[in-house]
Order: sequence, then C-alpha cells, then structure tokens
Amino acid sequence: MRAFLKRIYIYCQITLQRWRLLGPLRKAQTRLQSFDRPYRLHLGCGQVRLVNWINIDADESLETTDIVWNLTCGIPVSDSSCALIYCEHFLEHLTVEQGLVFLRECYRALQPGGVLRVAMPSLDVLIEKSYLGNWREQNWLDWKEYHFVQTRAEMLNISFRWWGHQWLYDREELHRRLGEAGFVTIRDSEWGQSNVKGMEHLETRQDSRLICEAQK
Repeated sequence: MRAFLKRIYIYCQITLQRWRLLGPLRKAQTRLQSFDRPYRLHLGCGQVRLVNWINIDADESLETTDIVWNLTCGIPVSDSSCALIYCEHFLEHLTVEQGLVFLRECYRALQPGGVLRVAMPSLDVLIEKSYLGNWREQNWLDWKEYHFVQTRAEMLNISFRWWGHQWLYDREELHRRLGEAGFVTIRDSEWGQSNVKGMEHLETRQDSRLICEAQK
C-alpha cells in the first residue's frame, strides 16, 4: 500500500509540474513563430542580448530576453530545429545531473551538423593559479567588491560556492559530460574565436577561460 501511494504521489507531482509548464510553454512556442528556422539560441542570456539570436532566460525582469523560460525544464524547441546554441556562465549554475540533462537537450535540439558552444570559468585555471601562487591575477578579483579576498583558499571557496555555482568544470570534465550527452566531435576554442560562422566574438566575460564547441 505504501509503495502504491508513493507512485500516486509521484504521478501527481509530475502531472502538476506539467500543468504549471503549459502556460509558459505555449508562450514560448508562440514567440518562436516570430523567428526563422534553423534557430540560433542564446541560453541563460542574463543581461547580455545577442543580436539575431533567440535570447532565453528564466528571469522575467530582464529586458534582454526574447523568451522567458526555465531551462531546467528543458529547451522549448522541437527536435533538430537549431543550427547554433550558445551559453556563457550558465552550465556551472546547474547541478551535475541538471547539467547533463541540459546538454542532452542541446543535442536533441540541434540539427545534424549543428554546434553547441559553451563558455565558462575554468577549474584548470583556478587550480593552476592557486598552485603557482599568482591567484590574484584574475579579472574578477580586480573588482572593488572582491578586494576583501586575502588567501587562495578564500578565493577557491568563493569560486565553488558563490553566485549560485553548483559544479565547476575543467577541460576533461566538460569533454566527458558533452560525450555523455551524445556529442562526438568536441573541440576546444579560444575566447572570441571560432571556425564556425556565427560563433565568433560571442564571449563577454573575461573569466570565460574554458570554451568548447561540440558538433552534432
């Protein structure tokens, strides 16, 4: 009886969640009709609006968004409908489980040959700078609000725990998760540089030191 009631509870929770998403999903799909396929999605756009992209974020107060949508609930586009997907300083705000679901959603949404570009802070850089002792040589530590940071341990703990960070990636970990999401062709990229037309000069954060492009 207890197991049966648990299944009923889970079913009711899933059904309720679907009903809650129905309104926002309809709005998102209506807005998508204003854009030509294949789409170019800028996911977790925050305060950065990319011209000629579909800018998506969960924050209703932002003026930068084309579509308001919680990306932990998937990506509100049909299969193989996107040519390009870009996110900067977004993936590290998801748990590792949510992140993998998100990357799989990106794979689903991309058309064959489509490309996902991910830009984020680099755990490799944080560890290297901590080890070498030049940890203060980071752009964000020059900002006035972080002048209080006094030790490398404080810097590392802030990097892991603040700003809603859930899971930091080094190059190996990002490649691993992209592979688990289905991507086979994965290549590292430099800040603002890309061999993919339309993916150049997208980064806005100087601390985006880990950048990968994955092709479906």
